[in-house]
Amino acid sequence: MSRMIGTVSRGVRAPIVKEGDDLATIVFESVMEASKDAGFEIQDRDIVAVTEAVVARTQGNYATIDQIAADIKAKFPSGEFAVIFPILSRNRFAICLKGIAKGAKKITLMLSYPSDEVGNHLIDIDSLDEKGVNPWTDVLSEEKYRELFGKNLHPFTGVDYVDYYKELIKSQGADVEIVFANDPKAVLNYTKNILCCDIHTRKRTKRILKANGAELVYSLDNILDKSVDGSGFNADYGLLGSNKATEDRIKLFPKNCEEFVNSVQSKLKEATGKTVEVMVYGDGAFKDPVGKIWELADPVVSPAYTKGLEGTPNEVKLKYLADNDFAALQGDELKEAISEYIKNKDNDLKGSMASQGTTPRRLTDLIGSLCDLTSGSGDKGTPFVYIQGYFDNYTD
Repeated sequence: MSRMIGTVSRGVRAPIVKEGDDLATIVFESVMEASKDAGFEIQDRDIVAVTEAVVARTQGNYATIDQIAADIKAKFPSGEFAVIFPILSRNRFAICLKGIAKGAKKITLMLSYPSDEVGNHLIDIDSLDEKGVNPWTDVLSEEKYRELFGKNLHPFTGVDYVDYYKELIKSQGADVEIVFANDPKAVLNYTKNILCCDIHTRKRTKRILKANGAELVYSLDNILDKSVDGSGFNADYGLLGSNKATEDRIKLFPKNCEEFVNSVQSKLKEATGKTVEVMVYGDGAFKDPVGKIWELADPVVSPAYTKGLEGTPNEVKLKYLADNDFAALQGDELKEAISEYIKNKDNDLKGSMASQGTTPRRLTDLIGSLCDLTSGSGDKGTPFVYIQGYFDNYTD
């Protein structure tokens, strides 16, 4: 009888890790113990994934709002600048904004609308039509926003982010003016000094601003891209991917993770003789169709992974083959025909009709999304994920 189980994703429980812990050894020991406890055998091309939060924690990659403020003061000496296109998040951005405001005298806060970059809505998009507002061209003051749309609470958090961000900035001693616009050039009517806080569109935003007369232009990946007053830092992503640790401290995205993933792979190879792929993962790359929130607030899904996870899937669509190439076959004859097709498929199916409807995204984006959903973001206590059968197909 053929094997009936395909891909299996298991959350692996682990001890609470602290700064300075040997995480590679902890991951190795946890996986070995899990294999005994759950009765699975470690195989070649299994995958171990480790959430970025525990990697950054063991690295001690933290920074305070004072250290953020010091970097802001160095980059914006006048203390007057715009903060544009931030996401609406208490965990992801509010503490960063606190540090940014502490280094400022006056901030022009420009919010995108009706939602932020990852789908947190300030207002319902249908209300724009009702009020005759064009979000691509219309620039709204805070007063006009309130006149048209009133007070709006986030459906999940119950927070009015306009008031929340405004009061947070003021609490750090800075003045604030709030505007709503989606064209980055609109901010140039207020200031030529800009901190771009968008994540995935930041390069375009900076390019547009620089081409239209902006003077000082930075993005979040330029803040704490090196240590400031002994802070943690991330040379590639700066504040991007950070989240709240305490009321005045953030945990940065982990850095230099290649050595870590290779170390875990080596430990498992030495103990089992098997080559297991290893990756660090953060947010998954998926969107909630009801809440309309795109999960990916990190700059990338995976900051580091072993070489076996490079590339994209190279798969055919079984239902396409069954309905087209082998429509006249049934039962074992159909199974044998499809199995033979898979065994002899081209190494690169890009453009092939047989691959239509598959998911040709990067393996690390797909696997990271699976891991994010497996481990969850709450109290499951499974910061490691062990995946088997991901690279199997119908013939295995």
